Formats: sequence, structure tokens, C-alpha cells
Amino acid sequence: MRFDVITLFPELFTAVSDSGVTGRAHRQGIWSVNTWNPRSYTTDVHHTVDDRPYGGGPGMVMLSQPLERALLAARAHQQEQGAPALPLILMSPVGRRFDQAVAQSLAAGPGAIVLCGRYEGIDQRFIDQYVDDELSIGDFVLSGGEIAAMAIMDATVRLLPEVLHTADSAIQDSFQPSLSGLLDSPHYTRPELFNGVPVPPVLSSGHHKNIARWRREASLSLTAKRRPDLIDAARQKGWLTREDEAFLRTLPSGA
Repeated sequence: MRFDVITLFPELFTAVSDSGVTGRAHRQGIWSVNTWNPRSYTTDVHHTVDDRPYGGGPGMVMLSQPLERALLAARAHQQEQGAPALPLILMSPVGRRFDQAVAQSLAAGPGAIVLCGRYEGIDQRFIDQYVDDELSIGDFVLSGGEIAAMAIMDATVRLLPEVLHTADSAIQDSFQPSLSGLLDSPHYTRPELFNGVPVPPVLSSGHHKNIARWRREASLSLTAKRRPDLIDAARQKGWLTREDEAFLRTLPSGA
């Protein structure tokens, strides 16, 4: 898998290329990242990448020309390396919501070119001519698209084969179909007693069927309390069993 990132701050991406499970996978050659700074593709002495917006208003708008040159350079490099053509994704608060399903879709493909905006935004003409998709990680605004881009890269890379030590780790994550799209259950480890609070006895019982049921009910309870929309979605997809529905009816309203 390959990511090309168009960004004014390429140094930020060492966080995903050098650290943690994504860093290890990067060193193993499971995925790669290349950065392309629009300032390197300017033609003036000041390396200008933004200008005032037509119609007035606060802030500055990123210029189309440096972005276009950076994009063409990235695509030329991909072609030289024999890589397939990759879609251009713009990180934007007006994009569609990024979620686990989008991460899985990206993980099943060859990668993407990710464009990180800054300032008030990007000239719409560039977006209309070149951008294939726009993604948002939530209903809030960041100073730029870099943090959001790293979030989707991390979420995607960890789904690739051999990235996690245990393949089941990703399968058992929150939002995965294996959990019916619900939130994961709580986890416990040693010591058995922490500040007077014990580990739930069933988890140390060795009874696998009872443990599985406890985890399922804990997942249902937590999801019903914090993300009831996920319960509704699982129900619509037919992912809840009769046993699940019976347990949900035992929960207090608003649980």
C-alpha cells in the first residue's frame, strides 16, 4: 500500500512512518508514504502558496497551481515506480464522514493521494477538476488536514495483513462486522484487584461460552448507553440475535 501526501508540513508524517505499529509496518515495507510540499512547486521567490479570496472575507485560500504541480509530480513518481493510479482524497470538514467501513475499503485498495488543506481552504476549481473524494473525521475544524490524514492512514494501515501481531485484534475492534458494528466490550488485565475493584469473575472462570456471552452483553450495554444509533444500525442489518434483543429489553431506558 502506498500513500502520497500533499502537505505544507511533511515533517509531521514521521509520526505514522516512524512510530508504533504503523512505523514497524513501514520499516517492513508493508506500506509506504511519500510527501509532496506545494512550496517546492512555486515559481516566485517567496514560494507563495496562498492568496486573498475573491469576494473578500477573512483568511487566505490555497492556490491551484502549486497544488496541481505537486499532484502531477506525485503521479509521475507513481508511474515511474510502476504503481497504479491512486485516487486523490481531500481532507475537508465538508467531506463525507470517515468511519471503519471507509478504512476497510481503503485497506482493500492500493492506497491514495491525500491532500491536506490549510488556511480558509482550497480554490474550488482545483477541487472540481482533480479531487476524487472528500473525507472528514468529525464535525469540527482543525488548523489543517494533516492530523486528519494521519488518522485515516493509521486506521487503514492497521487493517493490512501482518501489521498487527494478532490478526484477530483488528477483527475484534469496535465497529467491525464481527461485533455487529457495535462498541467493543471493556478489557481487564493484572492485577486481579485494583483499588479494591476486582476483575469480573466470569473473565477468570475459564468458561469460554460464558465469557463470550459476558463480552457480548457488555458490548450491547455500552453501545446502548453511548451510541444507540449503532444498535439501530445493527438491528436494521439483521445483526442482532433474539438473545441480544432479549438482553437489550432488560436494560433501563436510556441505558
